[in-house]
Amino acid sequence: MAQIIQRTVLFADLRGSTSLFETLGNAEATAVVTQTVALVRHAVQKAEGRTVKTLGDGLMAVFSDPTQAFEAAVQMHTELDLLMVQGRVRAEQASGPGALKLQVAVSHGEVVEIGGDCFGDAVNVAARLLGHAGDNDTLFTAEARDVLPPALSGRFRSLEGISVRGRVEPVRVYAMQRNLAGDAAATQFGSESFPSPEPDGIRLIWLDLDRMFDTKLMPIVLGRSVQAAFCITDGRVSRQHARIDWQSGQFSLTDLSFNGSYVRFSGSSEVMALRRTSCTLHGSGVIGLGSSPVQLDTPVVRFEILHFADTQAQD
Repeated sequence: MAQIIQRTVLFADLRGSTSLFETLGNAEATAVVTQTVALVRHAVQKAEGRTVKTLGDGLMAVFSDPTQAFEAAVQMHTELDLLMVQGRVRAEQASGPGALKLQVAVSHGEVVEIGGDCFGDAVNVAARLLGHAGDNDTLFTAEARDVLPPALSGRFRSLEGISVRGRVEPVRVYAMQRNLAGDAAATQFGSESFPSPEPDGIRLIWLDLDRMFDTKLMPIVLGRSVQAAFCITDGRVSRQHARIDWQSGQFSLTDLSFNGSYVRFSGSSEVMALRRTSCTLHGSGVIGLGSSPVQLDTPVVRFEILHFADTQAQD
């Protein structure tokens, strides 16, 4: 019998398993992925949620309220961090491009429960929002974030409205601060924090458009939309093509597009391809939007990480 009820919907997806199989081999990679998915399911259960279904290397779960989903998401990321730090995955996999990454998307609203499965707008939004999450991102819709207790809702940063298939208006989205999920691993093993000079801003250049953004202006969206913080009026660029975030003292670039974003750092010939994934920006380089920056017709944005102290006159 169908039942219409308010629920918080969570989708989680584990990425990087394909590279893991290539690097570790079938037996070891299967054990790692199976263990990680089990940890994700355990986080749902621990937060008093219900796993509705497993989806490849991920799952869909429902909770009575967003606070439970928040707790589950934090637990998922923490368990994955600990798994990496404790060495159950080879060290080179913990930080390299083949590392396992977890994306989480959460929405809140009416769902239709039929035979243990769930349907409705809240389900569709969470499922499609997952594709906009970068590496180890947790995204909440405004409807889910706004009903969290103040102590939790304040731990999110607002993203610009994201266009989701099936919705006429952009969906207001918030990203959970990553350090909530990452601090536990460092604390567990007694890691010490050593001060290091953090960047003060980032400079972006496309044709005659030359702008500097300090960390307080993050996140910023690169795209064709006039609402994008860095608007690139080129038909080959998606309306919301990529997003630059400031987290844990670093700038990161997350691809939001269909055709991908491509990064090449100065002094290197290697091009890093991002497809709904993220990378840390350092030094300077170029970002190709939709295709590699080595192709002559690619819309290319130059970037430079700024340390304002370095530019001040010395006595």
